[in-house]
Amino acid sequence: MKNIFVVLVVVFFCSCKQHPHTEEAQKIIDRSIEVAGGELYKTSNIKFRFREIDYVLEQQNGKRALKRIQYSDSGKVTDIKRGNAFERFLDEKPLPVSDSMATVYGNSVNSVHYFALLPYGLNDAAVRKELLGETQIKGKLFYKIKVSFDEQGGGNDYEDVYLYWIDKESFTPGYLAYEFHTNGGGMRFREAYNERFVNGIRFVDYNNYKPKGLTKVTELDDLFEKGKLELLSKIELKNIEVSPGNYN
Repeated sequence: MKNIFVVLVVVFFCSCKQHPHTEEAQKIIDRSIEVAGGELYKTSNIKFRFREIDYVLEQQNGKRALKRIQYSDSGKVTDIKRGNAFERFLDEKPLPVSDSMATVYGNSVNSVHYFALLPYGLNDAAVRKELLGETQIKGKLFYKIKVSFDEQGGGNDYEDVYLYWIDKESFTPGYLAYEFHTNGGGMRFREAYNERFVNGIRFVDYNNYKPKGLTKVTELDDLFEKGKLELLSKIELKNIEVSPGNYN
């Protein structure tokens, strides 16, 4: 009985110890966030335009509000996501939104902000990281990191899987890929370009590719190298503004 107890204790402590691939991935991501802006992500207001729609991140005393502002024939429509709460306004007047549509709109607002502010979101509590190894793309070496999500706190799309290729020299994300399951599912591979820093925070645009046939998300970098991905669109951020957040 005593031996069984000792074995159980050993197994427990071994299972609690983080896998070395996870520890190394965390160090790489921490360094990548530091290089891209670090603490400025937590203290800055950020505004940008994407596909003729304005997006705003407002920081007020440590609380974040993600906004999407667009104009229609009816007037100015503002979507605001604070934590899990969503609100919609028409010319500053609240508009009723069903719970199901609030989830759809909120996820859409969150998604654009998430990609625009990468790699900052990779340290969210529900994120799991694993270093898959190193690889070479266009003659440069990258860390290849897999990102998945816990069901608790991982959002409606917690089953999605992401891959990030972090430059071994600069520690900036050069490429990313993801496998999604909504709207029939699919895969995307993004190539970063037009890197620029605005008041200390890094922003990039992307060439957005999709595979031409069935494959695995972990193989998209190899297909990209072989020219076997189809260019689907360009992800371009315009009119970027970064200013200090509001703190009393």
